[in-house]
Amino acid sequence: MNVTKSRIGPTYPRLAKSVFRSVQWLSARLMEYAGFYRLGSAYADQRIEAIKQRLQQGETVYIAGLASSGTHNTGVALVEITQARGPRLILNNEEERFSGNKHTTEFPHRSLDAMRATLRGMGRDIGDIAAFVTTWDYPAMFGTLLRTVVEEAPGSFRLLRLSNAIGIDRRRLDQMRRTPRILAKQFGLKERVPLICLPHHDNHAWFPYAASPFPESEEPIAICVVDGTGDKGSVSLYVVKSGKMRPLYCNNSVFDSLGAFYSVISSTQGGWTWLSSEGRYMGAAAWGNMDRATNPYFARMKDVLILAANGEVKLNRSLANWYRDPFDNPYKQPLTEILGTPLKPEQLWNPDAVLRVEDIQHRPDTQDRLDKAAATQMVLEDALIHIVDHLLRTSGANKLVFSGGVALNALASMRLLEHFDETWFAKLGRPSTRLHLWVPPTPSDPGVPIGAAWLFAHLAGAPRGAPFTHAFWCGTPATNSEIVTALNAADIASQQVGSVASRDGLEGIADLIAYCVAAGGIVALSQGAAETGPRALGHRSIFANPCDPQTRERLNERVKFRESIRPLAPMLTREAAIQFFELQDGASDADYNAYNYMVLTARSKPSARAQIPSVIHADGTGRIQIVRADDDPLTYAYLKALGRRIGVEVSVNTSFNVAGPIAQTAEQAVETLRRSKGLDAVFMVADDGTVHAAWHGGERDSGRFRHWLSEWKASQASGRP
Repeated sequence: MNVTKSRIGPTYPRLAKSVFRSVQWLSARLMEYAGFYRLGSAYADQRIEAIKQRLQQGETVYIAGLASSGTHNTGVALVEITQARGPRLILNNEEERFSGNKHTTEFPHRSLDAMRATLRGMGRDIGDIAAFVTTWDYPAMFGTLLRTVVEEAPGSFRLLRLSNAIGIDRRRLDQMRRTPRILAKQFGLKERVPLICLPHHDNHAWFPYAASPFPESEEPIAICVVDGTGDKGSVSLYVVKSGKMRPLYCNNSVFDSLGAFYSVISSTQGGWTWLSSEGRYMGAAAWGNMDRATNPYFARMKDVLILAANGEVKLNRSLANWYRDPFDNPYKQPLTEILGTPLKPEQLWNPDAVLRVEDIQHRPDTQDRLDKAAATQMVLEDALIHIVDHLLRTSGANKLVFSGGVALNALASMRLLEHFDETWFAKLGRPSTRLHLWVPPTPSDPGVPIGAAWLFAHLAGAPRGAPFTHAFWCGTPATNSEIVTALNAADIASQQVGSVASRDGLEGIADLIAYCVAAGGIVALSQGAAETGPRALGHRSIFANPCDPQTRERLNERVKFRESIRPLAPMLTREAAIQFFELQDGASDADYNAYNYMVLTARSKPSARAQIPSVIHADGTGRIQIVRADDDPLTYAYLKALGRRIGVEVSVNTSFNVAGPIAQTAEQAVETLRRSKGLDAVFMVADDGTVHAAWHGGERDSGRFRHWLSEWKASQASGRP
């Protein structure tokens, strides 16, 4: 399609802007009456000044970041702040982990109860929280939603029908307005709890910067936030100099959005619901034709996103129709001619909400579908490179923090590192320079409660805080009594197998897990606080042998009950990562910290496909996680033990779940074992170090784990490996 025939921008931009200003002004006043206060209000200023004074007096202050009901991924983060240290994360409780409803929009009652229990365990309570801050600037959000409807009226009135929206729940948005009173009732307080509204993209931006390896740099740091949408737009760019963050650009558009583009196409072509489709489509792309010159769809699909001047990306509204009707009629006829008829909402299924594994059915993975996924991925990558190109040129930075939901596209992040290499910078007259990139473990909305609390601490004058090294912040470790109670089921067999409280005990449990995996077992590990963010990183993980080429098929089919093309990720020691993968120099800061969180893909070396085939994807890449002894001693010891048994310090690592959120509690861990037909055992570590092994009992007991346990004990007694 000729770009000159494309249509970009809304039909009624001036009217829409006027509506935005009016709705934002009115919403701010109505919501202040309900207990919500924006930055710049008298209440917000008073809270900032009070916290600043307390910090200067040497006090410890607590701030809670709240993702309330109405938008997806509700939850709460608790941050402890001192003037000497800055903010320190205590927890980031994601409501989906406690409720079992992935991407939930429900009020985070369970997360808040768990936070209060943690506070009481610290000798504190709700009254010690100096401020509750929100993940959205709600008046701006409401203004943006109404602006978007007016931009294309009357055709865009269909946007008001939110019954099919996964990320927004109109009924729960109404509940959100009552959050100050709901909090008071839940905590038994006499007065409502005031909330301070912080801008969504600012929350996405500040915390990843502060937690990155870059803050000590005297050079400018660029921040790129790209998601479905924020309070005002879907792309926001910032630069940080001398510790001060300055906004450079916001596109002020919900639908000139890379996130919306990828969600719509991955859903209507992949067949999954929004928020469950994007990661699956990225994985499918590796099986398609990733050559821009020969992919049968790319040349025509690339015109869906127009790469405009100054790094802007515009939706081509002569092809797309999701700016008016994203669910029932998302394509214009020319796009239908390219991709075919989009799947309707009733044809989609939510792979994260399957009640019975017997009900799971997958669409056939035809080459045609895979080539469409590859084309979609390449269009996204080109648009992202276009944005970052302009950002790096205008900011003068060579260090980039990438955040927002689109930053979960690990393949696109790898492309950024490859594109902005020394050759690119040399053309700018900056030789021996290349892009350095960091993506946080929680770049999408589950991480925004942390961002809100971190940002408010910054506004109150607190230092940045320490860089991140791990992501184990969701909930608390299970107690021994909770594990024993959960294991008290007729269909579950279990045995106490040791303790990790001592070094020898930890090494023994690690070797037992490695023994089972080396023997062909598929086992799960549940220990400590769970990971925050979408990736399992060793605290709620399933492990398997990476050397067995059948592992991917067995695990996808018999354990996870998911599509056969889904990749398995490699968990490995730093030495093994260097041995098997081409680690980018641009991800080498803080000893390759960027590879700690499974948010960045790396290309494998030739030996990897031969030695660890089950963790090498169809395109020769792996979404790797480097495990550090200081951050996760048990998983690190397991990898070392596995190396002694199979010759490589690499393990298959996938999330401990079956068609739902990652197992959080001991009870959920047992239920996941029950639902998974091919899982041999689950190792459950209590807060006192006691380790229980659980496996299928009764008629479902294959005898495999009992046999391995007996053999391992015999080998330990005899001194044999």
